[in-house]
Amino acid sequence: MSVFSSSLQFPTLLIPSRNRHQFLQSPLPPPQLHQLKPLQRQLQCQSSPTRIVKCFSQRQSTTEQEFEFERLFSNLNRATLKREPGSLSSAIFLVAGTTVGAGILAIPAVTQESGFLASSIAVILCWVYMVVTGLLIAEINVNTMCELGSGGVSLVSMARRTLGTVGVQIACWSYIFIHYALLVAYVARSSDILTSFLGIPLWESATLFSLILGGLCYFGSQRFIGAVNGALVLGIIISFTALVVVASGDLQWDALLKANFEAVPMSIPIIALSFVYQNVVPVLCTNLEGNLSKVRTAIVLGTSIPLALFLVWNAVILGSISGLETGIDPLQQLQASNGVVGPIIEVFSVLAIATSCIGFILGLSDFLADLLKLPAGQNSPQPYLLTLIPPLILSLLDPEIFFKALDFAGTYGVLVLFGVLPAAMSWSDRYSVSSPSMKIPELVPGGKLTLSIIMGGAGYVILSEILENVGRS
Repeated sequence: MSVFSSSLQFPTLLIPSRNRHQFLQSPLPPPQLHQLKPLQRQLQCQSSPTRIVKCFSQRQSTTEQEFEFERLFSNLNRATLKREPGSLSSAIFLVAGTTVGAGILAIPAVTQESGFLASSIAVILCWVYMVVTGLLIAEINVNTMCELGSGGVSLVSMARRTLGTVGVQIACWSYIFIHYALLVAYVARSSDILTSFLGIPLWESATLFSLILGGLCYFGSQRFIGAVNGALVLGIIISFTALVVVASGDLQWDALLKANFEAVPMSIPIIALSFVYQNVVPVLCTNLEGNLSKVRTAIVLGTSIPLALFLVWNAVILGSISGLETGIDPLQQLQASNGVVGPIIEVFSVLAIATSCIGFILGLSDFLADLLKLPAGQNSPQPYLLTLIPPLILSLLDPEIFFKALDFAGTYGVLVLFGVLPAAMSWSDRYSVSSPSMKIPELVPGGKLTLSIIMGGAGYVILSEILENVGRS
């Protein structure tokens, strides 16, 4: 199911009233689209026969003109031709569900050496970092939609517009690598849980998991997927609450004061991986019709929910086990020491993986559709087959690939694709001489200093990991 399968974008001329910043919509038939050309050139925003041209609300000042807009286009139902704006709550749940994935299951294992106190500081800093990069992607995405005059703009189109051929190659291979690596981890872990729960062979549980989520993403409408995702997130909250209630009885508060800051850098790739949601930002921008205010709210609130979950989850796991053994997964130790906690952890794990997997299937299939130049609105199964089959095969070839895939994806995928690349694209988009004179307001303040910190921080972690791996070998 493409994000355009249940809706289309219909051209309308939005005219500002003289006294108030309100807009009147009047449908334009295709023969009259030539009348919009002067307006398109003025706004630096080209329109195709299936898009919306938007007049900006304008406020005069003594030094400059500030342009604001509510949305770039309108999503219309194909049958009723009524506008179906994307739901902000569904967008928040999509971000939260995508973020709360298999990474949360690995956080206790990679932070047990640094301790809860030190790792909590690292988690908060990683959250801020990933929120900033997500806002940068949203800013570039809306600018690209405005310039190209089309919705459904993927990371490839954004990289091509801002960084050229080299940027496209980096974006393509990084995007494909991280998505396939994480989908492999998701299928491997979920199939292992389903096999133990249902008593079926591993290949059947992996295939069942892939078919259910793949069918949901392909056949489901935006609203249905949002509703299912919301129900899954609600299930995560309920199971998480039950886990906290059951396990907190054995919580050792002294254990939470442990802080080994020297071990923090080793955990950063997995923590950063746990906050990955940027792959659905282009989908958000399209579903929310380019409304920057809603996109910003969805990103900040949608990632705040996982932030709170990660902190409490880590506290419960690390603080409930006496005498943590380094090298052994704390989750396995907790399950072995408390028989009630085991089933709750498995339910929480499956729900967390499912919500994240939905976002990654939507993001990668949308990406592949753009890469294959499939028309927007074409409900083709090809991108979904390419998305689901390779991870299914790889997870069956190596059932113990879960932690390997997470570590590799976090180190060499996340920090390049969702660290260095967004800052580099934003630098080109904001400061390139060839960039359009009119752009949307910047979602991330700080200018070149902020972008330099983002690129430098990611580069430092990647280089440190490379040197450490070389030293070990």
